[in-house]
Amino acid sequence: MTTERAGDDREHEDLSLEELEADGDLAADYIEGLLDIADLDGDIDIDVANGRAYVSVTGGDEDLDRLASPDAVQALQDLTRLAVQAKTGRFSRLIIDIGGSRSARETELKRMVDGAIAQIAAGREQVELEPMSSYERKLVHDQVAERGYFSQSRGEGRDRRLVISRG
Repeated sequence: MTTERAGDDREHEDLSLEELEADGDLAADYIEGLLDIADLDGDIDIDVANGRAYVSVTGGDEDLDRLASPDAVQALQDLTRLAVQAKTGRFSRLIIDIGGSRSARETELKRMVDGAIAQIAAGREQVELEPMSSYERKLVHDQVAERGYFSQSRGEGRDRRLVISRG
């Protein structure tokens, strides 16, 4: 399994299943601590797939749903990655999901791709999507390529977005 380090041209780092599981355990401990501080209930599940640790928080109640907004999930993911990095000394590519928000966002992204491709099929040269995280851009790049179209990232930082065009 190969993982990419963020931000520069450092070499790829192969992480073992045990290291990825350890990242998941550290992330789960961190999130559990945050939930305790906020007096929120939730069940935490850990999985490893595609060279990443995935940590999901489910159950709970409506209070937990407030953490399921895309911005809140991204912020929690960034904080959790930093906490794991502080313990391991290496960048973590772990993914956090709160209350199924990731799968809901994937469905939304698929609808965006469908709409963009429909506009291109109707004659537009290209369609620019809203800014999104690197994880979301990767999902969209994959969806666009599967459909035989071309996508590229434009912009910097939080304004980075995809532009879809004919292949």
